Amino acid sequence: MTTGMRRIGVIMDPLAGISPRKDSTLAMMLAAQARGWQLVTFELGGLTLRDGVAMGRGHTVTVHDDERRWFSDMVPWSGPLADLDVLLMRKDPPFDMEYVHATYMLQRAEVAGALVVNAPAALRDINEKVATAWFPQCTPPTLISRTHAELRAFLTEHGRIVIKPLDGMGGRSVFVVHEQDPNRNVIMETLTDDQARYVMAQRYIPEIVDGDKRVLLIDGQPVDHLLARVPGGGDHRGNLVAGARGEGRPLGDRERWIASQVGPELARKGVIFAGLDVIGDYLTEINVTSPTGIRELDRQFGLDIAGELVAAIERRLEGV
Repeated sequence: MTTGMRRIGVIMDPLAGISPRKDSTLAMMLAAQARGWQLVTFELGGLTLRDGVAMGRGHTVTVHDDERRWFSDMVPWSGPLADLDVLLMRKDPPFDMEYVHATYMLQRAEVAGALVVNAPAALRDINEKVATAWFPQCTPPTLISRTHAELRAFLTEHGRIVIKPLDGMGGRSVFVVHEQDPNRNVIMETLTDDQARYVMAQRYIPEIVDGDKRVLLIDGQPVDHLLARVPGGGDHRGNLVAGARGEGRPLGDRERWIASQVGPELARKGVIFAGLDVIGDYLTEINVTSPTGIRELDRQFGLDIAGELVAAIERRLEGV
């Protein structure tokens, strides 16, 4: 741990390849820098574990709120990760075994005194689909199975369902299936790899046409506005990368209630920044790996969400 200027290490995809106008990680870096923090960036391949000590090879950097020149002054940095006050894990999915291996290294830095956001154990334990099962009072009817007979019975029960893989991202391989769909069997066979892989099935929520609502949580508390991702014409997926339109809205009573159910448990597990996906009145996913939506909401409502997050991190460091 340092005693003077605070330093934050950010594990992320290559900084040169981000979209600065919408990148939430850049917003976090700008907010930390504005508070006098030194920034160090790492890519996943820069993390190593030597004799039980988590090490990193990265670069100190200065960031700018400029869509043409958003970083400068990169200088090589290397050393124990615990020499940094905070480690911000912002590597984009997929959540694969390389991601899991990185969390083991980050956990060694955590043991040595660094604050890791979000906590490595939570990143491993909170599968963004399966974790909704801990809050059944908030979710639509849901089945996780790899057995075709169970999936078909669930489809018969509800008439129209959504089926998706447990490790998917960005709306990939998300299917809406109705009981008379001639492709229903092949969809189940493909997604389950002929009953070798688990999938999630949920009752279809028709309110998806009004948007898949992203509710951001900072240390268990919801931001006062949400980002509704409204599907594009001819598509059922509320994902920005799948062509959905982002539309900011004030948080409603139902979203606040869902946040009150989920937020305290996430905070207890060391999740300081999370994104809940809500369709209609129902929680459908819990995002803890690399939630986004900061810059869109900041622009639409004059917010400083990343500033609130950095303030929450500072409170954690100070034990408040």
